Amino acid sequence: MIDFLRGAPIEGDLDVVWHAGWPFPKRDPAPEIQVHAYTEHTVILRQNKSVHYEAPFLFLLFGDERALLLDTGASADAAHFPLRETVDRLVDDWLARHPRPGAPGYGLLVAHTHGHGDHVAADGQFADRPLTTVVGASLEEVTAHFGLTNWPHDLGTLDLGGRVVDLIPGPGHQRAALVLHDRHTGLLLTGDSLYPGRLYVEDRAAYSATVDRLLDFCAARPVRHVLGCHIEMTTTPGRDYPRGTTHQPDEPPLPLAVEDVRALRRALDETAGRGGTHAYDRFVLVYED
Repeated sequence: MIDFLRGAPIEGDLDVVWHAGWPFPKRDPAPEIQVHAYTEHTVILRQNKSVHYEAPFLFLLFGDERALLLDTGASADAAHFPLRETVDRLVDDWLARHPRPGAPGYGLLVAHTHGHGDHVAADGQFADRPLTTVVGASLEEVTAHFGLTNWPHDLGTLDLGGRVVDLIPGPGHQRAALVLHDRHTGLLLTGDSLYPGRLYVEDRAAYSATVDRLLDFCAARPVRHVLGCHIEMTTTPGRDYPRGTTHQPDEPPLPLAVEDVRALRRALDETAGRGGTHAYDRFVLVYED
């Protein structure tokens, strides 16, 4: 048994240069998926921008009984985006390092930060995978699977086998959005609710409540880093790359901090009652309502 509580939240390795596409996508020499071990039990993956301009980040968390794959990227075709093959290899490698003699088969749970197409496209690659559960992306499927009966007010938990993940309802960008907090690493995985890029607000009342919910959570739990699912900003404060960009040679790091959640709260207050697009240093607010 792995002790996921000892020393928690533990620090991981964020000393990584993410591949940000190529000037000529069809000639990109990099693999379709970049894999980075944040810790021994936590893997961050990024879809190559040359495969799909959204280049979402995915997260693979290992527990004693099963692993969690959070999001499945923007491309369905395994020939162009071999997500299952990559995840199977990572699971096999982890199990080789952490053998479980006599234990039941090791499971995989596939869930999502939210249901937009660039986060669920490769779900079908896992449809026939043994010992695998794919959580549907609708609000009804999400709340039923995780027992979130008083949505969006009450929080939930997910136990991967000694490794507990907090589930925080996060509607506003999309009605079934979830934010996850990994107690082992202290990572707050915010999906498209907060990341260095364009924050599309579908429902501003729900989004505002989500930000307040995150601030309350961060005041009560240790959060080491805030990791969203995209990078769309440049290193110039307030300037983003145009939508559809497939090469971002001047992008900032992925991690944000709790202070950025506070900055988002201030930005929402400053833009209350106004529509359109509003650029801030680390993100751009885009109201769609």
